[in-house]
Amino acid sequence: QVQLVESGGGLVQPGGSLRLSCAASGSIFYISVMNWFRQAPGKQRELVAAITSDGSTNYEDSVKGRFTISRDNAKNTVYLQMNSLKPEDTAAYYCNANLRLASGTRDYWGQGTQVTVSS
Repeated sequence: QVQLVESGGGLVQPGGSLRLSCAASGSIFYISVMNWFRQAPGKQRELVAAITSDGSTNYEDSVKGRFTISRDNAKNTVYLQMNSLKPEDTAAYYCNANLRLASGTRDYWGQGTQVTVSS
């Protein structure tokens, strides 16, 4: 069974840091793009950061210079290092990945992990 499992969320004070992890497991042939999305209450889900299999990255403007996405292809894991956190970063964070399986290629989502930035 293929799944994405996130970890690393929690409560942090403004200016603090958190590191999210998302591990893909199952019979996976290849992972192309891995993404982090977030969704705050009453808002649409938005793409925060993306990374391709060769390490090219892309960030939403409000997190540039503060967040860093990385991946370990050997472990099928993507990370999101979040520094200088602000209250407006509070949201549920979701991992998303495009997975090539024996049955074909499709997107998978993790269950989400809550990040709360508050004093």
